[in-house]
Parts: sequence; C-alpha cells; structure tokens
Amino acid sequence: MTMRGTLFIVAAPSGAGKSSIVNAVLARDPNICLSISFTSRQPRPGERHAEHYHFVGKDEFEAMVAEGDFFEHALVHGDWKGTARQSVEPQLAAGKDVLLEIDWQGARQVRAKVPGAVSVFILPPSRQALEQRMRARGQDSEEVIAQRLAAAREEMGHYGEFDYVIVNETFAVAVDEMCAIFTASRLRREAQVARHGRLITALLTD
Repeated sequence: MTMRGTLFIVAAPSGAGKSSIVNAVLARDPNICLSISFTSRQPRPGERHAEHYHFVGKDEFEAMVAEGDFFEHALVHGDWKGTARQSVEPQLAAGKDVLLEIDWQGARQVRAKVPGAVSVFILPPSRQALEQRMRARGQDSEEVIAQRLAAAREEMGHYGEFDYVIVNETFAVAVDEMCAIFTASRLRREAQVARHGRLITALLTD
C-alpha cells in the first residue's frame, strides 16, 4: 500500500521572503512538489502563468468556487487566491509530499480538512525590514505598500496558529531551518512506522 504524502503549509505576510525561501527549498529537496495557486489578480512584471500562479479572471475564479474546485480559497489584499483540489489530493494519495504557499486564512481552512498538515509561518526580523523588502521589489505603488504594511501586523498576529515559526533575518539560515522542518516531519514516529513497518516488525520478532 502506498504511504500517503505529507501536506506542508507555508504562510507569511507580504514581503517576508516566503517565495524566495520556498523556491530555494524546492531546489534542494526533490521529494516535495509545490502546488501552484490560482489568483484573480493581474501578473506582476516577470511573473508567468502556470509557473508563479494560474492567472484567471474574477468571474472564472468565482465560477470555480461555485463548482467546488478549490481545496482552499480566500480574499487576500483585494484579490482572490486559491488552491485547486486537483493540485493536492491526487498527489497526496500517490505518496507525494505537497507544499502550499498560501496565507493564514487558507492555512486555517486546510488544517480543518487535513489535521496532520505541517504548518510553518515566516516572520521578518523587524517591521522596518519588512517595509524595506516591499520597496526593494519595485513592483507596488506607495498606496499598495501602505495597504500591505497595514495588513501585515494583523497577518503576523496569526503566527500562533502554526506548528513552526521561522524568522527570516538571514536568508541561508531560514532555508536551512525550513529544510530541517521538512526532514524532521518525515522522521516522526508515525511516519517511520508507516514507511518501515515491516522492518520494525522483523526487528522485534524472534
């Protein structure tokens, strides 16, 4: 019987470095796949469809919600974001680990559906650093940056709902910490029993 994969959730306020950390971890860990989210917003400079997001119109997104196509979805900074069921459930059933890069609202929905999901929240080292990182991207207007900074404090208040917290002060350290979380989760007793049940039985049987 195929062992079911583990669902990992990573969330953070805008500008905390979540996507950069996730991309570095994915490059290092071939045993995990990223679920590409759907969004109703327009692509930013350099973003490509089906690589960074599945970009769809608001009407199409809402039609998918009505059809029950989403594993989770939420309104984030005025735009819809969501994870398609087809991007998660078949992969987990096939024994693959899946990573969801989502916000705290989506994470709350996922934990209700998958109690065994492992969740990580990324914090910036300071609010000043968060603002500097937002400005350094050069992708948002002053109005948008102000809105995101205002939302960040409320978002960060939900860190207590997550299993692990990483402070992204030094990027390389944050990546190492994320990889360590994934490795430790795979080494939990219940996971190892499911993976090596026959070996354990043989070791304990005369």
